[in-house]
Amino acid sequence: MKLGVFTVLFSDKSFTDMLDYVKAAGLTAVEVGTGGYPGDAHCKLDELLESQEKRDAYLNEVTSRGLQISAFSCHGNPISPDPEFAQESHDVFVKTVKLASLMNVPVVNCFSGTPGDHEGAKYPNWPVVAWPNEYADVLKWQWEEKLIPYWKEWGQFAKDHNVKIGLELHGGFLVHTPYTLLKLREATCDAIGANLDPSHLWWQGIDPVAAIKILAKENAIHHFHAKDTYIDQDNVNMYGLTDMQPYGDVRTRSWTFRSVGCGHGLQEWSDMMSALRTYGYDYVVSIEHEDPIMSIEEGFKRAVKNLQSVLIEETPADMWWV
Repeated sequence: MKLGVFTVLFSDKSFTDMLDYVKAAGLTAVEVGTGGYPGDAHCKLDELLESQEKRDAYLNEVTSRGLQISAFSCHGNPISPDPEFAQESHDVFVKTVKLASLMNVPVVNCFSGTPGDHEGAKYPNWPVVAWPNEYADVLKWQWEEKLIPYWKEWGQFAKDHNVKIGLELHGGFLVHTPYTLLKLREATCDAIGANLDPSHLWWQGIDPVAAIKILAKENAIHHFHAKDTYIDQDNVNMYGLTDMQPYGDVRTRSWTFRSVGCGHGLQEWSDMMSALRTYGYDYVVSIEHEDPIMSIEEGFKRAVKNLQSVLIEETPADMWWV
């Protein structure tokens, strides 16, 4: 496996300065935002799509430093009930897949999306309980009328371009668990897989090692995000896990994103790396930094140090002892 970083946290740096910083940190891969929520500070889609020369120069800046692009990321909501945002998210996704195909980037990361609860809705609706029955009815409509039709068409589009889709299992979106990922994959195509981020699993009560085993057995892990979560049980007792307090309310929130090793111990991170290797994932572990009590630099360096101590980089040895 290789260690990389989601470069959105370095959006204040130029493209080349960012690459120099990543290389100096000892990493070998970058995950680059192309628009949507991550922004496009380091990748202007239209410019690169229009010019082979610019694409070649862009890739040369990456490869000349001994780096690779692990994924392009364009998280948005292509099935939002807000038609303007849905169209914007969709357009960025389509362009990103086309660019990934042209530049031999194997994965595009994004969200599955969440629609409203009917055709005239103004805002997304994320049902989380099966009763009263209206919630189950809404969920059924969302999957059958919005989610599956969209990804059936555009998952195949990505597959036709030799690109895999890494859906981040993120609360607030219809695909947020191993089950919902596999359900959508079965209803669409195998280009659909996970950008597996354990931070979003922990707060849902899902064991990331178990999730790795479930998804990797189906060859459904396309990318991996390295971000931690601290669970404050005292606050869980007050607010539950579907805590709607702002992320900045660290003292009272039930859970908070943390740098790797600051929410769960290195043994748990080591177990995840071992599970990834055991079940066939041998690609990039991409650091994502959203720690509210650390600077970007300190949180990033902490993640690099901790992951370098548990990452399995070399191929397995022959079992010379048996």
